Amino acid sequence: MPIEFAPSARSTVGLEWEIMLADPATGDLVGRAPELLAQLEAQSAAERHTVTGELLTNTIEVTSGVGATVKDAVADIAAAISAVRGATDPAGIELLSAGSHPFAQWFNQRVTEKTRYHQLIERTQWWGRNMMIWGIHVHVGVEDRSKVLPIVGALSAFLPHLQALSASSPFWAGERTGYASNRSLVFQQLPTAGLPWPIRTWQDFEGYLDDMVRTGVMRDVSEVRWDIRPAPRWGTIEVRACDGMSTLTELASVAALTQTLVEFFSRELDEGRELPTLQPWFHRENKWRTARYGLDARVIVDSAGSQVPVREHLSAVLDDLRPIADDLSCTRELDGVRTILQNGASYARQLEAADAAGGDLHEVVHHLIREFRAGPEHSAAD
Repeated sequence: MPIEFAPSARSTVGLEWEIMLADPATGDLVGRAPELLAQLEAQSAAERHTVTGELLTNTIEVTSGVGATVKDAVADIAAAISAVRGATDPAGIELLSAGSHPFAQWFNQRVTEKTRYHQLIERTQWWGRNMMIWGIHVHVGVEDRSKVLPIVGALSAFLPHLQALSASSPFWAGERTGYASNRSLVFQQLPTAGLPWPIRTWQDFEGYLDDMVRTGVMRDVSEVRWDIRPAPRWGTIEVRACDGMSTLTELASVAALTQTLVEFFSRELDEGRELPTLQPWFHRENKWRTARYGLDARVIVDSAGSQVPVREHLSAVLDDLRPIADDLSCTRELDGVRTILQNGASYARQLEAADAAGGDLHEVVHHLIREFRAGPEHSAAD
């Protein structure tokens, strides 16, 4: 099955951010996206950003245009959020983002009236109805499709790092799960989700998709829901491993790390060097470790099985990527990764908020609402 890969400028950036709609008093989710989207979709038609619906009516998604830099893409997202607030503030709706809602129940949520969503629920049943999860997607342009699968393979070793930085789902349906990212383990229950298969060439990817379509597993390439995947329609590599980021500044930092890693591997290929890969069983173990322990995990970093604290490995990687960040004009955003390492990711702040409130998860939601408006630096005021 031939798959065309759209032309795309090298290392350009696109961002997608899934956002919850909540009642400002109770903190519970509200399924009011349909009443907002007619206005917001029409407004965004003339802008670089877009505002669309998602699987559940309690969610909207904002998407950037193609950014030459991370700063450009983030500016699009900021403009989209401003437009959304123009509709939600008068309607008495608050916004927040995390990998999961601390206490909402799946059986109280409604599925958006789109055929493909109802087909997904029909096939996946209980697991599909439990997809009360929110994430971000980072697209990075690749100018040559022959590079795509080798970069996907190499970048897969850094999905645990991105997952740890973004981890923001320590609660699920009112329970403290003991995981930093419960979302990542829930999402992989969908039949075409999870870690990518170790596919090395574009021709092998076409063969994989042909197998999936012929056997009725998928209809087309858009149903490949891996944690990192080729996005042929846009000419990008799309990283989908991250929980919903709780703040725009943290979203920018994760985007910068993703962009610089892709560019690093692209340069290695330009020099004729083979990209490193890990055994699939190491990828699976690393994913579980950072889902469980977040930034306190130890990750396997090479094929020999060497293990390093993820904070320590990230710090070393940031040093290596600094010249590339300078070239891509995202040094400031990349430096924000160090701030997350120093101050903690969203999951840790949520747990602190819960402990300070005697376990009241309504206060965790209000903490997330405040952070979404003001940024993590203001969470001490909680």
